[in-house]
Amino acid sequence: MAPKAKKVKAGGKAKTAKQKLTSKYEEAAPVSMESIGHPEIFPLVFTTKTQEIFSCRPEEDVTEEQPHKLIKKEDIIQDLKNRAGVSDFHPVKKIVMEYPGEELLIVYDKEFKYGQNFYLVGTEEAKENILKPPEEQTVTEEVKENYEEVYVYKPPVPKPWVSLGSEKEIEEESVRESTVRATFKISRERRLFGAPIEFDDYNASSVKDGYIECTAYPDKNFIIKQLEKDIALQVIPVLKDNHTQTQWKFPRNAAVQYVPREFSEEERETFLEAEELKTFLDSVSLSVEMALQQNEIMNVFIDDWKALAEEETSFGDKTDSHLKEYQSFTDLHNIKEKTITCVCWHPTIYGLIAVSIAERLSYEERVNALGRLLLQPSLILFWSFSDPIHPQLMLQSPEDIFCFRFCPSNPNIIAGGCINGQIVLWDISAHTDRIVNIRGAGTAIKKAVLKPIFLVEPDSNKESLYVRHCAVSSIEHGHKKIITDIHWLSDDYELNRMGHVFENRSGISCQLATCSIDCTIYFWDIRPTRPPPVPTDKKKEDVIEVPHDIPTTFLHLDLSWRPIIKITLTKSGSTLDHCPVRVSFKDAHLHYKVKDTLTLQQKAQIAGEDPYHNLEYGLSKTLKPVEDFNTMFFVGTEDGEVIYTDWRMERDHDTGRLVSKKPVNQYLVHDGSIHTVQRSPFYTDIVLTIGGWNVAIWKEGVSQGPLLQSSCSKKMYTAGHWSLTRPAVFFVGKEDGYIDIWDLLEKTHEPAQTQNICVTAITYIRPWMASSKQQFAAVADYYGTLHILEIPWTLSHPSANEVNTVSNYFDREVNHLRYAEKRKEIRDKEKEEIELESERKKVKVFQKTREQIEAELKLSYSEFLELEKEILGRLGMTPDSDKMSSSFRDLLD
Repeated sequence: MAPKAKKVKAGGKAKTAKQKLTSKYEEAAPVSMESIGHPEIFPLVFTTKTQEIFSCRPEEDVTEEQPHKLIKKEDIIQDLKNRAGVSDFHPVKKIVMEYPGEELLIVYDKEFKYGQNFYLVGTEEAKENILKPPEEQTVTEEVKENYEEVYVYKPPVPKPWVSLGSEKEIEEESVRESTVRATFKISRERRLFGAPIEFDDYNASSVKDGYIECTAYPDKNFIIKQLEKDIALQVIPVLKDNHTQTQWKFPRNAAVQYVPREFSEEERETFLEAEELKTFLDSVSLSVEMALQQNEIMNVFIDDWKALAEEETSFGDKTDSHLKEYQSFTDLHNIKEKTITCVCWHPTIYGLIAVSIAERLSYEERVNALGRLLLQPSLILFWSFSDPIHPQLMLQSPEDIFCFRFCPSNPNIIAGGCINGQIVLWDISAHTDRIVNIRGAGTAIKKAVLKPIFLVEPDSNKESLYVRHCAVSSIEHGHKKIITDIHWLSDDYELNRMGHVFENRSGISCQLATCSIDCTIYFWDIRPTRPPPVPTDKKKEDVIEVPHDIPTTFLHLDLSWRPIIKITLTKSGSTLDHCPVRVSFKDAHLHYKVKDTLTLQQKAQIAGEDPYHNLEYGLSKTLKPVEDFNTMFFVGTEDGEVIYTDWRMERDHDTGRLVSKKPVNQYLVHDGSIHTVQRSPFYTDIVLTIGGWNVAIWKEGVSQGPLLQSSCSKKMYTAGHWSLTRPAVFFVGKEDGYIDIWDLLEKTHEPAQTQNICVTAITYIRPWMASSKQQFAAVADYYGTLHILEIPWTLSHPSANEVNTVSNYFDREVNHLRYAEKRKEIRDKEKEEIELESERKKVKVFQKTREQIEAELKLSYSEFLELEKEILGRLGMTPDSDKMSSSFRDLLD
């Protein structure tokens, strides 16, 4: 019996080990395709190692034509024991352990039909159906198709109605009155029955609720869509025969007095001395005086209805005064660890905006990561409202771009300033059709279907197009540090090397200005300085072929472009120079207006196909000078100074070289670097400067100081811009992601309202007028996101007299500054006179003679004796004049 008991015990141990193994396999439930009707299929992911172990490598061991692979059950169990949870068969180990056969079928799923690259067949029946597909089913289907069914009509047979519970649902959903209705009995007195009714006119405004105005408004839910119709028109006008009968009136005798009748002197005296005239004047004098006072107080000719409408539009609902986010753009592939440095709307294409991006690195971090930065492209991205996912164009540059501008006469030409001091030019004329005819993600509306990321096919049509630059300025003759601002000059004038202004006959903007923190301001000309050379017979080896994807518009400037004017802003009393960050010229306000497409097309036709090669350089032809042109401009420096200077050059008397003129005025108002110097779109002489923690508004020609200077903000200002339609409004961005909206008609000492836009610093603000009824503001943040905000009605539509009102405000501030300066001069003169008077008195004291001193002492001593005599008389004592101090007698002697 003992051995049997031992066998039973050993058998029990083996059974418990098997139970543990099966319970271990049952931990993970396999994933099947039972939800789509295939419970026998289990998707699997085979790694490269698993493919090598079981010889099922794609396109080598298994292909799309032969996707089947039989693997022994023992090999799979051995792989589960060796690699345990790392094995790719771990999710289906329960299926493998319970599989009845010896070989399992693995199928290669190239099209990812079931979500993975392989799938396991879990039953023998399904394996046989896959390896040997049945042929009988196809035969029976063909037989069924050949068989023609004959339809036999069967009349319907009435059946008794059987309740399925629908009447209960109807009773539950039915509405019944739960409250008892209140009844009222209305009656009138008996004596009023049959009484006559009298109707009378009365004013609706005199009775409460007597007049209710139902104004018409557009209902967006009921908008009639206009459809195309075929309508015939008659070109010939309709002819009509009309006749009139003139009314005959009897003749009259009329007379016209053409000589004035005047009173004689006797009649005048009689009428002036008459009592009736005096009585009349006494009776009406009071009313006439009141009327004259009213005319002085208010304008009697004002239209009250227009003023009422103006107040309604100006001071509307406060909920409609906030910026609303319309759209946002973020490129997850190109804006990682980058920030937006500059934003520009396309001058002619609706909803197209360009942004430049740069690395978010300090100077030390940029030097350390120089090797990595050389491998990454520096781009300008073009975004469109029609496709907010993919950039339409990507302009490549050798270094990060910190400022760029569209050419005002040809928007296809773009100039940008790099961090290394070079200027880059692009020509996107070849890609105009792509950015004009932008389509969305799809023309037809499709239902969104969620797919795994490996099933999503890339859209080849939406690949962004990279555009290479045409020309780069010379490194030796350009800026040495980062270019902070760039401006195109207007197309109606040009400059020579002395800075004098001449007429631009070509009508094309061909010059631009840049400033850099290397203490210089440069003026550039994009025209060739010399005529193109005459082609000669050369060898093919000497000719440099230009790649097909680079336009040859500015090939004559590439790596040889140098400035024509170099301006240096020297500090007075020091050998150091100012570091300009922003500049503002007289014609800068013209760039804010929307360009007319027809005007630009006409200029392009006049210029020809290649206008920049056909232009003659200004030095090689006789130019007509422009008289009385203002060559002064504003400059904002890195130290917070505002400088007013001239761009014309002058010759040094000692060396004969061209040197810059000294600044006319300079003011230290801002406590940080200035990042905004901008002229008002409505007043060419009003300039807005933003820097550090405050804002200032200046007027050209007023040297006393700023018209408006705000107090220091809690957070540093980082960006700003004038409103394009309201003269009294401008926007200021801060480092905490808030925007201060200033309205000078509402408040002049603080912002009218503040609104949060993002969680990080705002780097750029650029408004844009899409139409007369819609305006947008592009706001860029430090993390590389571009927010498109819709400007509300109250901030985009000015009142009727806003331009004159704001102009009067600036004039009052100018008068206040001049008055304060005059008062200061008067106070200084008074102070000087007081100081001179005090000095004169001191001089008089020191210039007294001995006789004058003795006379003053005698006078003071006599006054003392009289006082002493008076005091002794009150005390009843008689003073003895002989008892005088001998010392004083000696002093008098």
